[in-house]
Amino acid sequence: MQILIIEDDIEAASFLIKAFSEAGHNPTHAGDGENGHHLASTGEYDVLVVDRMLPKLDGLSILKKLRDAGDGTPALILSALGEVDDRVEGLRSGGDDYLTKPYAFSELLARVEVLGRRVRGDEQETTIKVGELELDRLSHTVKRAGQNILLQPREYRLLEYLMKNADRVVTRTMLLEKVWDYHFDPQTNVIDVHVSRLRAKIDKDFDDPMLQTVRGAGYKLCDPG
Repeated sequence: MQILIIEDDIEAASFLIKAFSEAGHNPTHAGDGENGHHLASTGEYDVLVVDRMLPKLDGLSILKKLRDAGDGTPALILSALGEVDDRVEGLRSGGDDYLTKPYAFSELLARVEVLGRRVRGDEQETTIKVGELELDRLSHTVKRAGQNILLQPREYRLLEYLMKNADRVVTRTMLLEKVWDYHFDPQTNVIDVHVSRLRAKIDKDFDDPMLQTVRGAGYKLCDPG
């Protein structure tokens, strides 16, 4: 899952980034409320994990603005404020769940994964298929023609984005923004390297290649059948 963590405490944020990554998810971090609201408004995330007390824009205000704009991305509020009235206020402000600090990460992870499943719904939505290539967003597994393909986290995220945009040309700028979270071109060959590694894994043992390079434009994943 793509998880946006809006947390101003650097130590707490670093822990969450590491823990969610080790659990197989793709976390993105915002260190204040304004940046968090911007990322939540412009990015594609499965779940938001929002600290309540934030600089520039507090967590509840972020959720109110998102909900007013019609954004229904599920959100879990983290807060040291744990009284009943505090929890009720958080839920009424747009939170889908509320967890009081301190917390056990195992519980946080379970709650976040439940929110992600609740939104994606049935198996058709949790599984992306392009021809004989299948990606399961819950188990983070990839198969082609029933054959398991082992991917590194960035390769998985790259493939997921390409599959969600199957049969369409995806530009380098789109990949930088959606897969690497860069909003500028760092002038590196990072995309070419990862695309090359991904192509080797999903195409090397098959007669028909799926991942194409569109010269001067970008890349396209398509069903050769």
